[in-house]
Amino acid sequence: MKERIIILDFGSQYTQLIARRVREHHVYCEIFPYTKVPELSPEVKAIILSGSPCSVKDQDSPRVDFDKFIGKIPVLGVCYGAQLLANEYGGVVERSETREYGKAMLDQFQLPDPILNNIPIGSQVWMSHGDTITRLPESFELLAGTNHINTAIFRNRNGAFSAPVYGLQFHPEVTHSTHGAQLLDNFLFEIAGCSPTWSPSSFVQDVVSRLKAKIGSDGVLMGLSGGVDSTVAATILQQAIGSQLICFFIDNGLLRKNEYDEVLDSYQGMGLNVVGINARQRFYDALAGLSEPEAKRKAIGKTFIDVFQDEAGRLDNIKWLGQGTIYPDVIESVSVHGPSVTIKSHHNVGGLPDSLNLKVVEPLNMLFKDEVRVVGKEINVPDKILSRHPFPGPGLGIRILGDITPAKVALLQEADYIFIKTLKDEGYYDKIWQAATILLPIQSVGVMGDERTYEQVVALRAVNSRDGMTADWSDIPHHILSRISSQIINQVKGINRVVYDISTKPPATIEWE
Repeated sequence: MKERIIILDFGSQYTQLIARRVREHHVYCEIFPYTKVPELSPEVKAIILSGSPCSVKDQDSPRVDFDKFIGKIPVLGVCYGAQLLANEYGGVVERSETREYGKAMLDQFQLPDPILNNIPIGSQVWMSHGDTITRLPESFELLAGTNHINTAIFRNRNGAFSAPVYGLQFHPEVTHSTHGAQLLDNFLFEIAGCSPTWSPSSFVQDVVSRLKAKIGSDGVLMGLSGGVDSTVAATILQQAIGSQLICFFIDNGLLRKNEYDEVLDSYQGMGLNVVGINARQRFYDALAGLSEPEAKRKAIGKTFIDVFQDEAGRLDNIKWLGQGTIYPDVIESVSVHGPSVTIKSHHNVGGLPDSLNLKVVEPLNMLFKDEVRVVGKEINVPDKILSRHPFPGPGLGIRILGDITPAKVALLQEADYIFIKTLKDEGYYDKIWQAATILLPIQSVGVMGDERTYEQVVALRAVNSRDGMTADWSDIPHHILSRISSQIINQVKGINRVVYDISTKPPATIEWE
C-alpha cells in the first residue's frame, strides 16, 4: 500500500509547487481538480486545498463538497483553501481594501500546536490574496497572526471534527516563506502521520514491477526524441520488458545541427533497440506554405503520426505505445475550470490514431521534470543525456517564425550550434535550464566591411527553471553574449543582427510559438 496526499486544485499558479514540496519530503502526492475529488481509501493520509485566483465572494467561485473528507482525514487549506474553509463553516471572509501581497512576519502566536513546531516568532511568510478572513467560525481557533493580518494560521477546536483541519492564509510552498518547508513537514508527519517512503529507488522498483505485470509478453513501440523524458521512460521499459521494446527515432528535418547522428550514437551501449528513420522531406512537404504556429504544430504532429504509423505497420506483436509523458503534461491538459483557451497544442498528451490499435503506457506520467532526472541517475542513464536542455517536440519548427524552408532550417541550425557550443565552451550550459535560438521573420539593415546588408535577425533565449511551469530569463555574462553574437554574425551568412530575450514566464512562454 503506497501512502499518498491528495491536493485539490482550485486553479492556483502554485498548486504544482505544493506537490513538489510534498514530494521533497519523500511523501507521494497527486493533484486532482476540485471538481473530481477521488474516493478516500486507506492509503490517502490527508488532503491539501490549493489557492486560487478566484474570490470566495464571487457567485461562481470554486466550491467543493467538504462532507466527502472533512472529519475523515486531516485537511490543510492554503490561502483560498483556508478562506473556503472559513466561509463554509460560518466565518467571515471580506475583500481586502488593498491586495495583501508580499512578505509578512508571523509575530502573534496564540496557542501551541504541532503545526508550529520549530517555527520561530518573526518567521517570514508570503502573502498573495485579495480577500482576508476577518472572523473565524465558532468551530475553529486562531493559532497565529502576522504583522499584516490577524488570522494567518488556524485549526479546528477540539471535538469540532473527528480529524484535524488547518488553514494557512499564506503560501508555505514558496521559498519566500522561510519556514514553509517546516510547516509542511509538521503537517505531513506530526498531523497526517505520513512516512517518508517516496524516493527514486522506490519509484523504479514499483513502476518496473507494475510494467511487467501490465505488459506481459506484448511488444511495446516508442518514439524517442533524444531528450531526458523519452530516454528515461524507454530505459525503465527496457528494464521491465527487455527486447520486447522497439524504439523509433525520427529525423523530422527540424532537429539541431548533427543531432540525428549524435542522438543515435548516444543510445549505443544502453541496451535500447533504436531504429533511425530519415523522414525530413515528408515533414518539409507537409509544412510548405504554413506560417501560423498552431497550423505548423498540427502539420508536424500529423506527419509524425503518419511516419510512425507507416513504420509501425512493418512490426509484429506490438500492442502498446510507450510515451515519455510527465506529470506537468498531464496536469496542463486537464483544465480546472473545464474547456479553456488553447495556448498551444501539447505534443506529449493525446496523439497517435485509434487505427494503430495500441494501448498507451506512460512510465513517467506521475513525475515532475527534476524527478525524472533523479530517476534517470538511479537507472544509470548517461549524464550527457540527463544534462541535455529540454527540446520541444516540433523542434526548430516553432523556432522559425513564419513559414519553414530547408534553407531557413539550415540557417537556424548554424546559429543555434554556435550559441549552444559557446555556452558549453564557457562552462555555462549547465547553469541554464533551456537555451534556444529563434529565427525572426524580419530583416534588418547592417554594415559589413563597406557594404550595406539587409539580412535576417535571430533572438537568443535562455531561461532558468525547475520544471518549465515558470521561468526567469538567464543573466548570461555580457562577454559570453558578445562572443556568441560576434561569431553568429561573422560565421553565418544571412544573419546580421542578434538580440537577447529577457522575458519571464509568465507572462511570456519559453518558446516563441
